[in-house]
Amino acid sequence: QKDLVPRLPQETRLLTMVSEEIKPKKQRDEECIINCLPGELIERIFFKLPVSTLLRCTGVCEQWHKIIRGPQFVTSHLQHAPHYALLFFPQESVSGEPHPADAILIDEAWSLSTYAVPVIGPDDFLCGSCNGLLCLYTKSSTLKIANLATGEFLHLEKPVKNLRGDHFLFYNFGFHPLTKEYKITHFLGDSIEGRPRPHNNNRFSVVQVYTLGDEKWRDIKTPEALSLNCVKNSGAVTIDGTLYWLIEDVVASWQHAVMTFDLCGESFAQIQLPATKPDDFAAGGSRRYWIREMDGKVCVATAQTCPSLPRWLVGKLQIWELENKTEQRWIQKYNIQYSPDYIPGPNLVHGDKIILQRCDGNLYSYELLGENFNTELCKMAKLLDFSPHKPDNMQSYICVKSLVRLDVYKKTAIVRRPKQREGWELKKWEAWEHELSENERMWSDTHRDEHKETARAQRYRMMINNLLPHILDDTIRQEISMNINQISPNFPDQQPRPIRRLNWVAQKQDLQNLNARMKKYNTIMKATDEVTSSIISMMGGAIEDQKRASSSNAGISSHNLSEADDDVKTLIPESLP
Repeated sequence: QKDLVPRLPQETRLLTMVSEEIKPKKQRDEECIINCLPGELIERIFFKLPVSTLLRCTGVCEQWHKIIRGPQFVTSHLQHAPHYALLFFPQESVSGEPHPADAILIDEAWSLSTYAVPVIGPDDFLCGSCNGLLCLYTKSSTLKIANLATGEFLHLEKPVKNLRGDHFLFYNFGFHPLTKEYKITHFLGDSIEGRPRPHNNNRFSVVQVYTLGDEKWRDIKTPEALSLNCVKNSGAVTIDGTLYWLIEDVVASWQHAVMTFDLCGESFAQIQLPATKPDDFAAGGSRRYWIREMDGKVCVATAQTCPSLPRWLVGKLQIWELENKTEQRWIQKYNIQYSPDYIPGPNLVHGDKIILQRCDGNLYSYELLGENFNTELCKMAKLLDFSPHKPDNMQSYICVKSLVRLDVYKKTAIVRRPKQREGWELKKWEAWEHELSENERMWSDTHRDEHKETARAQRYRMMINNLLPHILDDTIRQEISMNINQISPNFPDQQPRPIRRLNWVAQKQDLQNLNARMKKYNTIMKATDEVTSSIISMMGGAIEDQKRASSSNAGISSHNLSEADDDVKTLIPESLP
């Protein structure tokens, strides 16, 4: 417990300080301070701690472990957990070079995460986020469920192996608050006659469902054949135990409707979109639709695309919120006017700001201000440069860091380890890993050279100070004394290198810092060498003048001057870069 004191916030010091009272050692070992405080107070203290700290606290004593890992505390802690925006970029090839999948977390203070999410492999695709768990689609025969904060994960067999045309966007992941069950859903493309196995085209008539902990998937038929393209283009969300996605409806005002699938009763229902058409509906160009979760509500965003540049939006981005599911009542949440250089979706509202992509290759956040849903984009802030990743591939979710456990599901027959090698062990990522290793080597070399040159400068100053008494010219001696202080390379403080892998945004910044550090090193060493050479030149010239005058000046020892001259000459080879 004592070792935890410096690392834990002030609230938890109460727990550890009391246990440090003077007691017999045996009593201190057997008695835990948790017994002396009300359980409600203990939970209130623990609720304020991040998951990483709570995991360390589980090792303090058995009762802390029992409380923190208990299902009641896990559920309560989840309700208090801060929300993050999760931006996911799947792996892709740019100019023939592979770039791994990666994720950026944005906290409530709008700070970007630095480290890579360890449970995300370089070839993974993100299918959904729920209660701190991620559902990841792999290129093997499995799906991966992983806890974002604890690092726990398990593999599940896909419902159909080697399914041609399968796509990670056809999978979704959700939790039903009443049954307390986690379920994965999969839109299975219709079979084509004559094919040996199902083959996805543009329609599906079956939703496959897997309940975490079961041994097999189940097929649920849809009321009618539905569009897979709608799912791919507009997305799907699971909120409060119901899955929502858009379907085609040619007679509706928006030519779309919302289909729902209840994860508890596993039944379908349809919700009509607002009867009011968007005011720029006939502005030309195709109209895009996205279904999103914003502030825990189902929202549909729509915007017109530029006829000549389909990747650009024109007009207004309109966001409608489903205010009442039973009455199918919608309210317009935002009506955002923006310049025509924004890239279509996904648009994520996090706190009181919206995240939008622009064609300049950057991601921005904008504060949402306005009245009666007419919204202005104010206080623009650049979040990140998403190159080399392509903007159309970015996914966005709201997520939390939780203590939800996965080990309770590991005994089910559906849990499997993938047969192929995972992640960075694959040969395709050897070049990427080698590049990271080279960056670390250059950091080490730079730090080593800085240490070496600092030691050399200290040696120089000592040797020059020892030679100064041999210089009789007061002017030269004073000038050298003033310049000696410049033989002191002022290198930046050396910060410890992170053990964990940086995410791609932090890697780019780290490489920029490395290049700047190496450039600064060269600049400092050039200036130091120039000063050192100047001092040696002055000392050498002064001693030569004194040697020439020594024959007529009995007060100067020719022998001492020769020794000083030799000492100056020993500095010359070391002074060279």
